[in-house]
Amino acid sequence: MTGRVILSTSDSNVQAMDRDEIFDLLMNARQADWVDLELKDGRSLSGAIIFNEFKGTGRLINIDDEISVDFRASDVRSVKF
Repeated sequence: MTGRVILSTSDSNVQAMDRDEIFDLLMNARQADWVDLELKDGRSLSGAIIFNEFKGTGRLINIDDEISVDFRASDVRSVKF
């Protein structure tokens, strides 16, 4: 059973999306210079992302704050870019 999460884009539209739509948004966000991710555990992260659609995992890298955080697509609540 696929869970549903809330994702949004920079145009402020918020809608419930299924797993495939989440993956599509994360795939597009890979090309953005800066991405804001909100995770289900309440963390908000900003930076560039690398995303592997086959594994459903990614990494957010923020060179300004010198952080690198691994995430799963199933952990993402919202994506803004």
